[in-house]
Amino acid sequence: MPSSPAPRKIELLAPARDASTAIEAILHGADAVYIGGPAFGARASATNTLDDISRVVECAHPFRAKVYATLNTIIYEHELAEAERLVKEYYRRGVDALIVQDLGVLRLDIPPIALHASTQCDIRTPEKARFLQDVGFSQLVIARELSLQETEQICQAVSVPVEVFIHGALCVSYSGDCQASCLTRGRSANRGECAQLCRLPYTLRDGSGRVVMKDSHLLSLRDLNRSALIHELLHAGVSSFKIEGRLKDAGYVKNVVAAYRRIIDDAIAQEPHIYERSSYGSSTITFTPNLEKSFNRGFTTYFTTNKTTSSGMASLATPKWQGEKVGRIQRATPRYLLATLTQPLANGDGLGYFDPEGRYCGFRLNRVDGNRLFPATAVNPPVGAVLYRNHDKEWQQRLQGPTAQRRLKLTLTLKRCGWGIALIAEDERGCRVSVDREIEYQQAKQPQEEARRDALSKTGGTIYEVTSVTDIAGNLFIPISTISSLRRECLEALDRVAQALYPYDYRLPEKMEATLKEGAKETRLTYHDNVSNSRASDFYRDHGAREIQPALEVIKASDAPRGPLTVMTTRYCLRRELGHCLKTPQGREWPEPLTLQGDNDEFLLRFDCKKCQMHVDTLARMKKTP
Repeated sequence: MPSSPAPRKIELLAPARDASTAIEAILHGADAVYIGGPAFGARASATNTLDDISRVVECAHPFRAKVYATLNTIIYEHELAEAERLVKEYYRRGVDALIVQDLGVLRLDIPPIALHASTQCDIRTPEKARFLQDVGFSQLVIARELSLQETEQICQAVSVPVEVFIHGALCVSYSGDCQASCLTRGRSANRGECAQLCRLPYTLRDGSGRVVMKDSHLLSLRDLNRSALIHELLHAGVSSFKIEGRLKDAGYVKNVVAAYRRIIDDAIAQEPHIYERSSYGSSTITFTPNLEKSFNRGFTTYFTTNKTTSSGMASLATPKWQGEKVGRIQRATPRYLLATLTQPLANGDGLGYFDPEGRYCGFRLNRVDGNRLFPATAVNPPVGAVLYRNHDKEWQQRLQGPTAQRRLKLTLTLKRCGWGIALIAEDERGCRVSVDREIEYQQAKQPQEEARRDALSKTGGTIYEVTSVTDIAGNLFIPISTISSLRRECLEALDRVAQALYPYDYRLPEKMEATLKEGAKETRLTYHDNVSNSRASDFYRDHGAREIQPALEVIKASDAPRGPLTVMTTRYCLRRELGHCLKTPQGREWPEPLTLQGDNDEFLLRFDCKKCQMHVDTLARMKKTP
């Protein structure tokens, strides 16, 4: 009778802006963290030294948690040697995998470190996923825009783990295919320098020149929250659940990781024969996680359950965090506000409201006395305005300092051996060690088991928690100092064995016969494919490309494409969001073409109803990137 397949390993992957945040993520339950090193991470302001990376590895690996270094920017020709050296350092310091955008990395002289395809690789189809698997990627980060059905189709098409985003900020464009910042500001999103044009206010005009919406954040999406859809994503075949936020502080990471740890553990516990956690150790935290308490622009599940629905996805009023509703303004006086409160407030809280023009106005609460609120600065909110709290002082204080411990379960057995006594330790990782000590057998005058159990159960400042002690040494007299010494030796031996047996993944072989067959892409690549160096060109030519247009970041101004350039492609549709889909009678109320006008930019919107996509074009002259 064939044996049942091993349970699929499930990973909770957390962001880290620095080593301290990465360590907090691990302590609060992350199975893996992703972190930027000295260069080539897609967050230019979140870099870390190689020694920082080593600190994270030292914390993560004892729990079998993994560390992924971000190498997810395009790489310029003169940087290839630097990238090569950096990868070798990552490998030497024990990094588990690289998250890669630039496929030129596959042509560098690098060690066999595992490669993960970044979301910047723009994986929208089973064909693209299979191609990247076949050329050597061992984990695939698919586009945020995909529905459950589309996610399942990709999972079924590949044999490597599929990674999806479950929480955090959303880019309005498909990741890796946004050139707006590069073209209009000379700051490339593919180099970690996005100017976040999608968070700016715009005025929307129709084809007749009429203003249909003024000064609204029309391209600014709410934050993703798939916490209620973990079961469905598991059943679709997802193995890695990724939290967005490499610029977020430690408090955000602690809270969000702890929240999703509970949700994912509950899902695994319901079907333990199908799923199992990918790392070890249980986290004890000192607070109750609450996703509403951490920065968000309001939540959306995006296209998870419906690949064409987009209403309610945008944060039109503000790109900032409004906060949670805590009451309503009854009266505004020169000295204080009267409010009906639904939650208690504290001195130092950050509050906000919308003024009659729809602008979000924030202020700090200097003092609260019942339902009387004393702002630190003068404000004049309209009567009836909803009051929001986006800084909960008491909550933030609760997240300061140590808020979690993570421990590995350990069983100990004390027994006699031919020359004395032996202590055997076995932990939940499957590591097993035995240490012994020669002693003279002497009968004890008093029972010894309780004292010995107490001594063996003390693990001090180590990562171990003794869950079971089996004492079959009999009524021997064994000095407690000897017991304590055996225990220390056992734990030190466990650390050495666990380090020696750490299960690294390695780069998969590249199948040279693999070709990228998506439309004409097996023969012709455009600037949307972000080819920025000769190694990337070599890679694509090896896999069937015949014509390769360089990335905008490296293209000569004289060779730049003429006419309107598409700088964003998005499944989010502004017409649908605002109730004027072209497939409805309301769509005819806004004649084409629609344009977005900002303080410094103007974009033309094109709607591909057959594919349910929106294209954002610009006539701006290309600015040279640094």
